[in-house]
Amino acid sequence: MSGKNSRRQIRWDKLDNTANLFPSIAGESMTNVYRISVVLTEEIKREYLQEALDILLPKIDGFNVRLRAGVFWYYFEENGKKAPRVVEESYFPCRYFRPNRNRNYLFRVTYYKRRINLEVFHVLTDGMGGINFLRELTYQYLRLVHPELRDAAGDNLSVDTSLSREDSFVRNYKQSKPSGFRKEKAYLIKQDKLPAGEFGVMHGYMPVSQLKEVSHRYGASLNDYLVSVFVWSVYTELLHRMPGGKPIRVAVPVNLRPYFDSDTTKNFFIMVSAEFAPKKESYTFEEIVDIIKESLHSQMDKEHLEDLFSYSVSNQMNVFLRPVPLFIKNLAMRAVYSKSAVANTSTITNIGNIKVDEKYQPYIEQFHAFIAMSKGQSLKGTICSYGDTLAFTFSSIFAEATVQKAFFRKIAEDGVDVSIETNGVYYE
Repeated sequence: MSGKNSRRQIRWDKLDNTANLFPSIAGESMTNVYRISVVLTEEIKREYLQEALDILLPKIDGFNVRLRAGVFWYYFEENGKKAPRVVEESYFPCRYFRPNRNRNYLFRVTYYKRRINLEVFHVLTDGMGGINFLRELTYQYLRLVHPELRDAAGDNLSVDTSLSREDSFVRNYKQSKPSGFRKEKAYLIKQDKLPAGEFGVMHGYMPVSQLKEVSHRYGASLNDYLVSVFVWSVYTELLHRMPGGKPIRVAVPVNLRPYFDSDTTKNFFIMVSAEFAPKKESYTFEEIVDIIKESLHSQMDKEHLEDLFSYSVSNQMNVFLRPVPLFIKNLAMRAVYSKSAVANTSTITNIGNIKVDEKYQPYIEQFHAFIAMSKGQSLKGTICSYGDTLAFTFSSIFAEATVQKAFFRKIAEDGVDVSIETNGVYYE
């Protein structure tokens, strides 16, 4: 499972450096599951979606696995069972993947009306790997429903879909570096929460062209602007523009593939942090944009990113740690994670602009994505765009949508057309 030409020959596979953490900390309250969805122009037909998954799964070795616990490390083993059963969505999203359920697969496919949902345990892959899989599943489904879309390529994968299972962390590891991760406590949002098991989702759809125009007005990138609006919303609504206390710090995952010429479908990202520590009585939005922009851009060079992940990889490659039993490693990783988890107020991840083959475009209306909660972070944001529509999705277990409303209100005040959609938890 290590490359395009050796598929199906290797029956097991190592977890990548980042993936090693997820099985150690995952549970019902912190599932480490993300969702990517595609909205089509027509109602989903379950039997065709199941058939599409049955056809696709044997071709994507990175998803055709189950998780096993060895003496010293977790590892993947080829699953070999039938594909998971496709069902109509009837539960809240991003539920925990319980061992020995779901035919031992670490992803699930559901549908609702015109929407196909792919949920993935982060141990398998990051957002780019998830997009790969969902896009191919959508293509296969549309070919079954619309046979006229078939061509000489038949059911072969798109030429743009990578099958690489390289651990790009290890390949690009240089030498041990001091940890560059934030450890100081951040301001944590504390509000009343939804009943156990409930999960609030709010999508805001906005024209990319308008967002770029507004961002340019502030001298910022689109990503800088959206992170700044989030920080502004927390600052004005929850801190009431008051100085002092802990900083608002937003974790921003960075896709490392463009920096290191990688097409791996394993996890290959690192976290940087956007930080705003209010020191005076009141800041303007323009001031916050400048602070966030400087905070992010100072961390976005290749050498610094390399330092960040090389520190983590050095622990994985330490010859003295390798023979330590898995249960002891798990205890250590949980302890380290618990300390680092409170270093960020929230996470905002941008999985970028999703492109699809031209012949399928008339059948695809929209993509969106969101991530599950983690310790100290009960509100998160995910950015995803398709065509000229950007979807900013908030996922939350808070009972009120205070920050979310302020966020979209500020963007609308800046002249961007915003339309809102929720999963019914928030009705306002």
